[in-house]
Amino acid sequence: MTALFSLVFTISLYWGAKWCYKHKPKVYLSPLLTVPVLVGGCLLLTGISYESYDAGAQWLSRMLEPATIAFAVPLYKYFNILKKHAAEIFISVFSGSIAAILSSMAIAKMLHLNPQIVESLIPRSVTTPIAMGVSETIGGIPAITAVFVIMTGLLGSIIGPIIIHLLRIDNDIARGVLLGTGAHGAGTSKAFEFSSITGTISSLSMILAALITLFTVPWILSVLPILL
Repeated sequence: MTALFSLVFTISLYWGAKWCYKHKPKVYLSPLLTVPVLVGGCLLLTGISYESYDAGAQWLSRMLEPATIAFAVPLYKYFNILKKHAAEIFISVFSGSIAAILSSMAIAKMLHLNPQIVESLIPRSVTTPIAMGVSETIGGIPAITAVFVIMTGLLGSIIGPIIIHLLRIDNDIARGVLLGTGAHGAGTSKAFEFSSITGTISSLSMILAALITLFTVPWILSVLPILL
């Protein structure tokens, strides 16, 4: 498989999955779920190595960082709303981020996972580029972290709307913080389906959660090494 074919193949699968999801928005048709499964299945059936496939598809991974930066556009558009609710948003995201870190450490400890897997699991609730960087910094395995991030985003984008519906949360700020903090990029994509303001708050929450995790994880690990 040539590098160009890998790139075109992945993009084609994504657009096909996105078309299906648009016409039938069911969880099992989400591109976040279907595309990795289809790509993995094709590689297994054809015997193509991951290294050969990644030679072309890696460019899509590298686009994650500029794509994350692009969230600054809606932040600028709704700056007045963000400024008005800055305290509530920060406190909520900070609390959610710390809870995500501590719960990941505690659950991993209960399951008796080895320290390196625990360190790979800790940054699961932030966007992929930063999560992988945090994982590498604290001694985790970035590739495994990426899997945990995808699983968290997928589950969060499924469970989040259910919680919003059950609790009848109709406030854009609350919905955005919930989805952005709990399910990062996938949650933000879902948030924009509610409203542009919900999506914007989710974007900000995702970025804040990433920064909070980046700066607090090393400190938490130094204070609570017993959880490793």
